[in-house]
Amino acid sequence: MRIRVSGRLTAVVALLLASVAGQSGAQSPNRLTSDWAYLERYRADNASLGAPRAGENRVVFMGNSITEGWAKHFPVMFPGKPYVGRGISGQTTPQMLVRFRQDVIALEPAVVVLLAGVNDIAGNTGPATLEMIEDNLQSMTELARANGIAVVLSSVLPAYDFPWRRGVEPAPKIVALNVWLKQYAAAQRLVYVDYHSAMVDPRQGLRAELSGDGVHPNEAGYRVMAPLVEAAIAEALSRRGR
Repeated sequence: MRIRVSGRLTAVVALLLASVAGQSGAQSPNRLTSDWAYLERYRADNASLGAPRAGENRVVFMGNSITEGWAKHFPVMFPGKPYVGRGISGQTTPQMLVRFRQDVIALEPAVVVLLAGVNDIAGNTGPATLEMIEDNLQSMTELARANGIAVVLSSVLPAYDFPWRRGVEPAPKIVALNVWLKQYAAAQRLVYVDYHSAMVDPRQGLRAELSGDGVHPNEAGYRVMAPLVEAAIAEALSRRGR
């Protein structure tokens, strides 16, 4: 089956690839030029993971540093669950789209939990409009569904400012992206998990007790997120069985 990719999305990816020389310090410049999507990061782990066992509902968490940091807590927060973390610090949605086949589809999960977009807003791989972010999230969703994988779309976590890129004023952009994510999920009959509402402060930032830097959750933050995603995964699995 051939997956169609819009000309607009192709142009977006080409533009971002061309902008690698001007990346922020959030990702290693040497890696960005040699392995832009960081395909090497989970290659050995993917090879050793193997196929899901009979009856196993594997779940892959795809994302950036928020997901990467969360995966360290999986054994305690989700004991015995076949949950696989595939987050990479600093990544944007076009990078995730490039590695989506090897880091999600090839692992044969029942569900993918997709949490992405905040680093696009920060401009980690160059300027990105909300429409560009939405295109990439939609493309990953379509790839998952074409391969029989149920999708949980996650709200972007609140952030008032970025420590590595001050003055971007991300809060209203995050709110706007989350509005689109919720509407898109409803239109496509996908499960949407709303972390933002449970973690936001009066400034539309991340509540101080849930983070040390205003962007990345601490353990308390992940403990807020855990029951929300568990409910979303259960809903996605129940829909998948219909």
